[in-house]
Amino acid sequence: MRPRSLEEFVGQQHILAPGKLLRRAIEADRLPSVILSGPPGTGKTTLAQIIAGMTGAKFERLSGVESNVADMRRVVAAAANRIRTSAQKTILFVDEIHHFNKAQQDILLPDVESGNLRLIGATTYNPFFYVNSALVSRSQVFQLEPLKVEELEELIDRALTDEERGLGKYNVQIDAEAKRHLAKISDGDA
Repeated sequence: MRPRSLEEFVGQQHILAPGKLLRRAIEADRLPSVILSGPPGTGKTTLAQIIAGMTGAKFERLSGVESNVADMRRVVAAAANRIRTSAQKTILFVDEIHHFNKAQQDILLPDVESGNLRLIGATTYNPFFYVNSALVSRSQVFQLEPLKVEELEELIDRALTDEERGLGKYNVQIDAEAKRHLAKISDGDA
């Protein structure tokens, strides 16, 4: 049920509504490196994948928890080669970027500065305290908010009616009170 487009994306209207800065930058393919900060389940990973799909960029993903320096150097070298040989841009999504130490984050800096890759860092922490200040200064920071109860109810409705990716072909029913309860106890986490 992961959204595939901005039109399917629910929530974050403060940054993604038509005319808002982030949406305009995505639609014009003029997105700089960004850091997405917010609680789990707010759409950081999904938004990064949508951005890569809309821009035609190669999507590379690293984990701040699992990836090491060799992984980083491999992705950075491939991005530099890709832009040189085919002019295709690379979006490097680093999930939990706050887990990279300063030296690891510094590896990304030259290629972010040169435009060899566009960084989308995701963190559940305040990036101004947990992400290298040089990367923060070369990125736009966007705060994602927990989803509202009404937005979560919309997602539940979609999951129950979507026949291709959801439960639509099973004709699952839920009463309004149960749906509201489910949305409330999820605490903004899709």
